[in-house]
Amino acid sequence: MDKGRLLKVIWIAVVTIALTGTLVIGADSQGTMTADEALKSLLDGNQRYVSNQMTGHKLCDLTTRESLAKHQKPYAIILSCSDSRVPPEIIFDKGLGEIFVVRVAGNVADPAILGSIEYGAEHLGSPLIMVLGHERCGAVTAAVEAKGKAEGNLGSIVRAITPAVQQARKESARKSKPELVETAIDDNVKLVAAALTKQSKVIEHLVAESKVKIVAAKYDLDDGKITLLK
Repeated sequence: MDKGRLLKVIWIAVVTIALTGTLVIGADSQGTMTADEALKSLLDGNQRYVSNQMTGHKLCDLTTRESLAKHQKPYAIILSCSDSRVPPEIIFDKGLGEIFVVRVAGNVADPAILGSIEYGAEHLGSPLIMVLGHERCGAVTAAVEAKGKAEGNLGSIVRAITPAVQQARKESARKSKPELVETAIDDNVKLVAAALTKQSKVIEHLVAESKVKIVAAKYDLDDGKITLLK
């Protein structure tokens, strides 16, 4: 970034803090963020959401919309479940242009999903990929309850989650069904995150070059908190 643009970004940040008391990341500054800064922005936004002090709506106004009409530079890619209770833009308190969201039941990664993530990482320059699962996931519950061969389009989701269920059964042999489901949800998120570099040469290359970081996380439906999984 040239000196003039850097000064503009700093000025915008100073004015925003002065007027609102909160730093809201704008379109001009998003392209300069590192993966760690992007992750901090997500977690800070989640904390605002949890404490009912959301500010993301400030980046949904006419000025922001017009500034993003011809370009976008989201600083994070979120692969999340399609569950209606887990909208990433809301639970991370984000406005227009901040996050590139890919949603599918069970937050699994098929070729179309991988292509979408590749686009966000390679062409839009997002430095962070977060695979986000959530408590009491219906898709994972269906995979836990599945009997026999899974058929059809829904079956493809169940089959994608099955490795996590199998792993969870080994880890949770004496646990109740709800506990098994939660273990399988965690395992599914971590397996999907770990597999991204194996399934995509583009993502593998970007991670190897330290241009992209991948993290796994889980959303709590009850308290709204995001927890990073290791």
